[in-house]
Amino acid sequence: MIYSRFFFGLALGLATFGFHPSAMAAAPRPNVIFILCDDLGYGDVGVFYQNKRAAMKDRSVPFFTTPHIDTMARDGAKLMQHYSGAPVCAPSRGSLLTGLTQGHCNVRDNQFDKALADTHTLGTVMRQAGYSTAAFGKWGLQGGGEKAKKGKKGVKEEEPKSNGVLPESWVAYPTKRGFDDYFGYVRHVDGHFHYPKEDGREVWSNDAEVSADLDKCYTADLFTARAKKWITDQTTAHPEKPFFIYLAYDTPHAKLQNPPCAYPDGGGLKGGVQWTGKAHAMLNTAIGEVDGYMHPDYATATWDDDHDPSTPEVAWPEAQKRYANDVRRIDFCVGDVLQLLTDLKIADNTLVVFTSDNGPSQESYLPNDPYEPTFFRGFGPFDGIKRDTWEGGMREPTLVRWPAGIAAGSVHSQLCGHWDWLSTFADAAGLPAPAASDGVSLLPSLTGKGTQREGIVYIEYFQNGRTPKYAAFDDSHQNRQRGQMQNIYLNGYKGVRYNVQSADDDFEIYDLAKDERELTNLATRSGMAELQAAMKARVLQVRIPNDSAPRPYDKAAVPAVLDAPSGASGLAWSLFAGEWPWIPDFRTLEATKGGESNKVELTMAPSSGAFGASFMGYFHAKQDGEYAFTLDSDTGAMLFLHDIRLIDEPLKSPAGSHSGSVNLKAGWHPMRVLYRHAGAQAARLKLTVQLAGQGDYELSEEVFRSGKIE
Repeated sequence: MIYSRFFFGLALGLATFGFHPSAMAAAPRPNVIFILCDDLGYGDVGVFYQNKRAAMKDRSVPFFTTPHIDTMARDGAKLMQHYSGAPVCAPSRGSLLTGLTQGHCNVRDNQFDKALADTHTLGTVMRQAGYSTAAFGKWGLQGGGEKAKKGKKGVKEEEPKSNGVLPESWVAYPTKRGFDDYFGYVRHVDGHFHYPKEDGREVWSNDAEVSADLDKCYTADLFTARAKKWITDQTTAHPEKPFFIYLAYDTPHAKLQNPPCAYPDGGGLKGGVQWTGKAHAMLNTAIGEVDGYMHPDYATATWDDDHDPSTPEVAWPEAQKRYANDVRRIDFCVGDVLQLLTDLKIADNTLVVFTSDNGPSQESYLPNDPYEPTFFRGFGPFDGIKRDTWEGGMREPTLVRWPAGIAAGSVHSQLCGHWDWLSTFADAAGLPAPAASDGVSLLPSLTGKGTQREGIVYIEYFQNGRTPKYAAFDDSHQNRQRGQMQNIYLNGYKGVRYNVQSADDDFEIYDLAKDERELTNLATRSGMAELQAAMKARVLQVRIPNDSAPRPYDKAAVPAVLDAPSGASGLAWSLFAGEWPWIPDFRTLEATKGGESNKVELTMAPSSGAFGASFMGYFHAKQDGEYAFTLDSDTGAMLFLHDIRLIDEPLKSPAGSHSGSVNLKAGWHPMRVLYRHAGAQAARLKLTVQLAGQGDYELSEEVFRSGKIE
């Protein structure tokens, strides 16, 4: 995609950011709302699966409905193959917020409450684009402050709120990661409870802890009402300024609590849930009985449990009724927000995304009444649940509505994931995405304009448990040891490894287009050896090790490309006019000049003004070994080998020398060096390489080759 396809009326100095208005189609930038649910499965949404169960008209097949969410599919787009960053909430949310797969995100595995890295986030990117930004709901990525107490089985879920801890002790508090305003649960464990005051949980409104005033406030209602008020205030006070909202519900997972009353009629500006601002009556739904209201569709629901119509039906189990009730409440909340956009006359140009953080869970805090996702088949047509990297644990029910830009009722099969939204929203906001993002903009696919770039779908995760022994799952998946898990999607196939012991372990290979339940492993079939080798190589070419989440393949040498590149000696370089707030992904911009060079140096740089430069080609490792790369620059530079982000551009103090090391197999490795120059100082860029045990590695012209990198 050439970035100049899109222009969304960026008012903050077009020339500053290297845009060319004459080449762009004028259109206003959309507001953006990202709605994230907690443990809502692919099969838990009507248009993805529950409506199919209803259509069976079989009393032994229970179902529930999501009518308001379904309208998003009617009015917008369904993303049929959209993946979470990981099959559990903390790393999944980390990947979403930073635009990074688990190959690069600093939050991995079960690292709840770990500080999200001080890097580009959805908040920082949209704020830089001139948007007002706000986050509501569950965070869990704050770091700092007190540590959660540990018991023999992990965090004590009944642990009460701690007093005296202030946001300044949380190094990655939302307002420190790009959000102008925040209202919600900071700690991961607080998000397991849905009545903050009654359950002894802290709710933070920017720098104030406010739970004492939140009598009978059910969290889905609470976060919705607060978001509605913010949207209304923002639209009224600053109608010319677009906004970005991250609305992260903490339901339907964990403590399956019912709301206190029926959802108010109407929705929007005058109806639905409303923020009153009155202590101890903060919401118009803070009435009735805590945990007391069940929607009539489920209060007396029965089913044919023994598949015998001649016997009396039995009531749905309590946990199942509560789960359906919680999802229905989210459905009301989504409809309420959508109605507000209509009432404020901003619906047409507001891009709304609805999705979930991972697959459905087994969690229920009801004594002797566990929730089982098999009852409604929340994993949909797949196998696997939360903490599995089978499709049921990773594929999310994802809808996008933007009437001004996306055709109603459209269906998209583009492989994509949480990490793609940072690039997508940057594109919609009129900025080139940071090169540091692993994602690609999905606007070409969603809008039908331009050429959709192929993205990366890569997942890694560790959990020392097993896939449930559900009869609904294939025998090959039941009770499967999880351990170290890894997925790669390549050439139309999915590779999956469970209980990985080394980089040499074979992938199971599935053709999801024909086998969505992953029943037929194609790995041993004729002609699959080359794909198997490519998958083993690819998973080492898209990630960097993280000491906090060790993997058995961390020390494996990264394979070179199979064939020597055909280009001439040296690297292809390109110059780009403009100034950017970060190093952009130059592959989405039009170069003003290009050529070839035997070295990474700026001899072609203009004598004055801001500009960017990229060097692309291949690096030759003459032997196996650990190679340390160092870039020294005046403003900031990055280095990629394959898709490994080996040298990043720090948000703070990007100038100077920055290094990264990688274990390479001998041969040719795709390389990109990116640089941006701003300010009055002289442009400076220098690359040095050292080979472990041998000192400086000579960067002669034979070391580089300029073959094209896709």
